[in-house]
Amino acid sequence: MTAEPRRITTDVAIVGTGLAGFAAAVFCLDRGLATLQLGHAGALSYTTGYFDLLGYDRGRPIDDPWEALAELGARWPGHPLARLPREIIEGAVHRFTRAIGELGIAYVPPGATNLRALLPTGLAKTTSAIPATMAAGVTALAEKKRAVIVDLVGVVGFSAREFVANFAAEWPGLTAARVGFPDMDGGGEAHPEVMARALEVRATRERLAERLRAVIGSAECLGLPAILGVHAPDRVHAAMEELVGLPIFEIPTMPPAVPGLRLRELLEQAMPARGLTLVSQHKAARATLRPERIDLAYRDNFGDVVVEAKTAILATGRFLSGGLTAERSGVCEPLFGLPVAQPATRADWHRDDYFDPRGHPIDRAGILVDDEFRPLGAEETPLHPGLFAAGAILAGHDWLRQRCGAGLAIATAAAAVDGVARRLGPP
Repeated sequence: MTAEPRRITTDVAIVGTGLAGFAAAVFCLDRGLATLQLGHAGALSYTTGYFDLLGYDRGRPIDDPWEALAELGARWPGHPLARLPREIIEGAVHRFTRAIGELGIAYVPPGATNLRALLPTGLAKTTSAIPATMAAGVTALAEKKRAVIVDLVGVVGFSAREFVANFAAEWPGLTAARVGFPDMDGGGEAHPEVMARALEVRATRERLAERLRAVIGSAECLGLPAILGVHAPDRVHAAMEELVGLPIFEIPTMPPAVPGLRLRELLEQAMPARGLTLVSQHKAARATLRPERIDLAYRDNFGDVVVEAKTAILATGRFLSGGLTAERSGVCEPLFGLPVAQPATRADWHRDDYFDPRGHPIDRAGILVDDEFRPLGAEETPLHPGLFAAGAILAGHDWLRQRCGAGLAIATAAAAVDGVARRLGPP
């Protein structure tokens, strides 16, 4: 005898636990909607913690992202960000960064111009919003302050010497130093996550600060790999600055990195307290479209579950997250079987030069949506009036080369939630 599945009803089901999914959850809860979010760990742990809006165009860094967004539609008319007015995009990214701060990680919010933020290899990238623990690095680079960059014995994913060498021509006031992390300096690998959790203990901070003070020299500020706590990093950061006696800035390490881990753990732990029903580490196995709702089925340790949702937002990402799958016959969307806009044949996926500055046609593949951000079916009409989509799964962008991944995720999540609210009507 087969047991009946457990059933959960909700106003909106968000499929996906990446940045677009969590942004959609923030906006849904702001509207007082009963919200369930379903998905595996997502790609948040692979982020630097920076929120890009629009960082590059035709291979060149962008100073004014808002001006560039206004011009985007002329050359990329199908780009999701080109379909949204500035007030929607700006309101969404400001609300989301403020929400992250309210939950526990302070951010320098987006401004009129992009910031030049530090990368672990000794390069800078243009981005829109950064964690407060990294802000002093942006200032130090801009003002060419004397800074000592410190790595730790055995640390994985970061080298102070490489960082200083690659920045030498632009930032002559840099020096490199290495110290041992308390109780982890025996010569083996030392992972940033382990260090970050250890620095949440006051005694560990005091011991590390003593070692850092010994290598400061004449520096005006100090740079560290991003290890200043997983939980409450702003508190750990402030405590370390007080102990060392200098401004400190974090530099993201190679992924998976602590800044992304912070975001993931913060959202997974804090959002349910705000009313989100979070079903983490479970993927929707199948979806059924019904006239007045959308059913999503998954299985947990206690058996089968069906989510009966009045509306749903598909925010499953692209290939890395499983939102799209590449097969010999082409690119598919596996959950709803949505048509995917893509090159005509596999031979057209890539250009001959891997580093072609135009990118590759496959990078623009994805789901087509209408002006309400509802996915289109085979007849180019909305597949279901209550189904919406947001984030990297959308067609018509190249987030990797344009450095627009966070802006794309957050702004389209806001647009999709606007569509959900119109569909559901007044509460």
